Amino acid sequence: MDTNTRPGTIELIRLAGPGQSVSVRLRSAEPALESLGVRYYDAEAVVTSDFVNGTVHLGFDSEDLSDWGQLLDAVEEAEQDAERAADLEEPFAADWPRSGRAAYLRVICGDPYVVEVRDGAGTGVVVAVPLDMGEEWTAESRERLAAARAALGRTRAG
Repeated sequence: MDTNTRPGTIELIRLAGPGQSVSVRLRSAEPALESLGVRYYDAEAVVTSDFVNGTVHLGFDSEDLSDWGQLLDAVEEAEQDAERAADLEEPFAADWPRSGRAAYLRVICGDPYVVEVRDGAGTGVVVAVPLDMGEEWTAESRERLAAARAALGRTRAG
């Protein structure tokens, strides 16, 4: 956790390379809204780098927690299938949470990875952050997801 993170903050996502990072921090472990068994959470996407620093509201629901786990599965599959990846004209890319509702992240697999923070529904601003995250980033991301699920009372794997 970096020095700008408030104590007690749940950091669901932290994608970092030397000198820059993109993270998603929950504003509260309590849902902002609950409807038909789906919990809606307030969070913020935080970009930190020597060039630009910014924060944008990013809301997600309890279903999106599973989607993050599935995105990590897809990234690992794309990384392991280097032969297929070499045949693709475009690198593997995925959005989290689902695009169009509010700000969201677009993870683009490559060397380096690029994480875009997109505020399409708000300002229309897109910030692209290239990250050399190392080999263990998906395992670390799964640990953060498990910790966030536990803190939110959602321990189901995904």
